[in-house]
Amino acid sequence: MAITRYEPWSLLRQLQKELELSRDEKSEESTIATAEWTPSVDIKEESDKFLIFVDIPGVKPEDIEVSMEAGVLTVKGQKESESKTEKEGYKRVERSFGSFYRRFSLPDSANGDAINAKCKHGVLEITIPKREAVQPKRIQVLSEE
Repeated sequence: MAITRYEPWSLLRQLQKELELSRDEKSEESTIATAEWTPSVDIKEESDKFLIFVDIPGVKPEDIEVSMEAGVLTVKGQKESESKTEKEGYKRVERSFGSFYRRFSLPDSANGDAINAKCKHGVLEITIPKREAVQPKRIQVLSEE
């Protein structure tokens, strides 16, 4: 008995891509809505920062865009497909290619002005420092006697 990988959303994604191609809509919004794959993400909180690890093997650093606007961190990019040769009619492709897109809402404690990103061995590491905690200010109450 052969084991077959079941991906229920792949048919819907393919249909959506074909419909958009037939309408010839090539705006950025349509590209975002039809991201061809979604990289896995780990999020870690430390005492002084947040860390986001994004698995994007095979993606060049120049093909990655990290941006922050209105408290939302966006990671998007493109992984180019490799040319494959077919032998004896057999073909199997399990690795994902194409565009990807992820968005994350940042807490108020995140310092969006000091975000840092680096890519090493197919893992994008985004460091988001926390703002210094604002300590409550004690106000002295004077007596009017």
